[in-house]
Amino acid sequence: MGETRPQLHGAEYSVYLRIARLALVEKEVAYDLVPVDIFAEKIPGTHLERHPFGKIPTFAHGDFHLYETSAITRYIDEAFEGPPLQPAEIQSRARMNQIISIADSYVYPQLVWGLYVECIEKPKRGEVPDEGRVQKARGVALISFAVLAGLLSEQRWMCGDRPTLADLHLAPMIHYALQVPEVRAMVANHRNLGDWWQRVLALDSFRETQPSP
Repeated sequence: MGETRPQLHGAEYSVYLRIARLALVEKEVAYDLVPVDIFAEKIPGTHLERHPFGKIPTFAHGDFHLYETSAITRYIDEAFEGPPLQPAEIQSRARMNQIISIADSYVYPQLVWGLYVECIEKPKRGEVPDEGRVQKARGVALISFAVLAGLLSEQRWMCGDRPTLADLHLAPMIHYALQVPEVRAMVANHRNLGDWWQRVLALDSFRETQPSP
């Protein structure tokens, strides 16, 4: 099965597609990227067969099909040779999974949709940001960065010589969030977060998977 070239379906702009791409690049797995725009007027029926909820990414490895990014990245790590993307020690691995859950539950909906989309994307389209949503997202962002800074001080394995799935999961979300000036100011209050981000920027995989403008 390892010799089968996997396929990844989705759009370059997607945070979650990029997470899966980062995992593939870190494992040095050659793959085919199949474009799917879920914001098109009509989602192709073939995509709904791959993902009944109409989201991205989806993944295929031979006859094996998978959706949900955390499942995809864990499969990539375990199905292919290359440097491991999950800590071997059980408590560190549990902490990694906790950080991924924090990213999915709080960072993505609030920092990406609540701040980046509201403060950056909507004005570009001539739309007025939802101030209530921005205010809520701002509060969650402050808590999120404080929590992540604390975890970073404890987890020396995060974005060390070998990035983990936690690093790869957070990085595309933070990439969008940092385009909001007040988010950059929040990160500046936590030196270890800034140091972590510089290590992320130095990853070849992060540069290789940069979305097109």
